[in-house]
Amino acid sequence: MTTAKGSARRTAILDAAERTLLTGGHGALSLRAVAEAAGVRLGHLQYYFPSRDRLVAELLARVLHRSLEQLGAEAAAPGADPERLVEVLLAQHQDAELVRLFVELWALAAGDEAVAAAVRAFYADYVRLVAGQIGSRRPELPVAECLARAETFVALVEGASLFRSGVAGRASAETDRQLVRTARALLEG
Repeated sequence: MTTAKGSARRTAILDAAERTLLTGGHGALSLRAVAEAAGVRLGHLQYYFPSRDRLVAELLARVLHRSLEQLGAEAAAPGADPERLVEVLLAQHQDAELVRLFVELWALAAGDEAVAAAVRAFYADYVRLVAGQIGSRRPELPVAECLARAETFVALVEGASLFRSGVAGRASAETDRQLVRTARALLEG
């Protein structure tokens, strides 16, 4: 059972991990660095997060929860307007810290199998949520097709974040229109 103080400490540690990742990059994310940033002893941090991959998994879960909150009830509800869902997701690309956080997490995952497993679990949850949206719109579609469309949708939106954020390119109105059309086609079929 987590106490209010324990919950606050977990939040402070996750905040410190996020700051460490954003300011120092993926190479700086160590339990020792996070403990120092959070103002706790390493052993205390390990009580809450026994390993870096566990810390990263919790950080990813928190990011997913924040993203879902930003989607809001009207965009995430079954049968919601797909264009609205896509617009909200694309708007998240305007959050430079969020995009940088994902870029750093992807880089971290490229060299650490435990972190890669946490990233894969995060995206599996994301794909399942999108597949549920597709299935609610098109109940006649087989589950495998809903999942394939969802994976394509997630790849499209996540890849777009690199271009729309300025990491690999710049956002443009015409590209955004194409993204919305393509993403909507994947959601509606």
